[in-house]
Amino acid sequence: MRPAYAIEYDCINSLQLKSTLEFKKIRGLFAGGQFNGSSGYEEAAVQGFMAGVNAAREVLGKEPIILDRSQAYIGVLIDDLVTKENHEPYRMMTSRAEYRLLLRQDNADLRLRKYGYRVGLISEEQYEALKVKEQRIQEEIERVENTYVGTSSNINELLEEYGSTLLSGGSSLAELIRRPELNYKMLAEVDPKRPKLPEDVQEQVNIQIKYAGYIDQQLKQVEQFKKMEEKKIPENINYDEIQSLRIEAKQKLNLYRPINIGQASRISGVSPADISVLLVYLGHK
Repeated sequence: MRPAYAIEYDCINSLQLKSTLEFKKIRGLFAGGQFNGSSGYEEAAVQGFMAGVNAAREVLGKEPIILDRSQAYIGVLIDDLVTKENHEPYRMMTSRAEYRLLLRQDNADLRLRKYGYRVGLISEEQYEALKVKEQRIQEEIERVENTYVGTSSNINELLEEYGSTLLSGGSSLAELIRRPELNYKMLAEVDPKRPKLPEDVQEQVNIQIKYAGYIDQQLKQVEQFKKMEEKKIPENINYDEIQSLRIEAKQKLNLYRPINIGQASRISGVSPADISVLLVYLGHK
């Protein structure tokens, strides 16, 4: 008898792959699943899905689909596999994602359904429904931000009922929603002009108003991240001719062959000073 659970399988070094999951040295060959050095069925499934999508788009002559770290856990997983040394099977944990406040299960459709539409998995009708949902959310957030209530007895009675501080002056509904003990639904009876909205729209309105400060802060971080991701690195760049780069940085950059500055900055052994040198070099090319 052999106790415990153990499965052995062969895998590749995932540093051989691009962010599309295509082999860097074998055009048209894509890899997915635990074969890429990951562990877990979910990790294997999403890699197989993305590899399949990009293989199909390669055959059709279309641009690949690459989800970045701010868009999906898939993006975090694949980016980690192709830019970091993994000495044991890779598991996708939420702590690996620096933008996990944005990568919530409640907003998965808002983040990713447009990509499903691009690859033909989402119908025109479903995509139009998504756009209507987005519009309803934004319109209701704006309405709530600009709807003010006074210190009437019914307002303060409601606040007292929920153990919230009574109003001594005017306040917007959004300001009340941001109180820890209150939420969007609780204020329905003091909001007579509230439109009838689906449950999922109400949920997004509540979340986006209540946590607006944290979400806005993370969106600013994503904006800086995107600027780095947009600075592309030519595939044929010769790192050895960049004289001011440290030897370790040259070795790592030659090994990983990052596609943009953002990816290069996440490689262990490549310092911020090396990134500055690389930016100056690319600026003169």
